Amino acid sequence: MKNFFAFPNTVNEAAARAVAIGVVLMSVAAFVTGSAWILILLTYGFLARVLAGPKISPLGQFAVRVVAPRITRWQRFVPGPPKRFAQAMGLAFSLAALATWLLAGWLDARWILLPLVAAASLEGFLGYCVGCTIFGWLMGLGVIPKSICVECDDLSARSRRHQPSIKN
Repeated sequence: MKNFFAFPNTVNEAAARAVAIGVVLMSVAAFVTGSAWILILLTYGFLARVLAGPKISPLGQFAVRVVAPRITRWQRFVPGPPKRFAQAMGLAFSLAALATWLLAGWLDARWILLPLVAAASLEGFLGYCVGCTIFGWLMGLGVIPKSICVECDDLSARSRRHQPSIKN
C-alpha cells in the first residue's frame, strides 16, 4: 500500500507539461462556459496526483501513456519532489475554488482559477514550473529538508549531467 501512495522519484518533463496543458484547458473551459462542476474534476486530479502520482489520475495516465511518448523534444527526467509540491499547490488552488463555489458561488470562485491557469500555462507551454521554483526557495531557506530531494540540492551534479561529455 505504501508503494501505491508514492510519487515517482523522477518525472518525465513531457508528461508533467502535458498534465499542465490539460489543467489549463479544463480551467479555461470552466471559466469560459461557467461549468463550475469542472472544479470537482480538477480537484480530484490534483489530489490523485499528490497522493499517488499519475496512477489514479485520468489526466496523469493520459499524459504518461499517450502524450509523453509522442513528444520527444520535451523528454527529460527531473526530480519528483518539486513536481509533487507543484501538484499540491494546484490542489490548494482548486480546493479553494471548489470551496468558494460551494460557499459563495461561481462568480467569486472562478477568479481563483486565474493564478492556476497562469502557473499551469508557464509549465505547459514554457517548461517553467512555478511550484518547483518555490520548492527550491523553501529548500534554500531550510523549510523543506535537503533530504527530501538530494538531487535538487546538488546543483553541481545536475549541471555536470547536462553537459556533453568530451571523449578522447
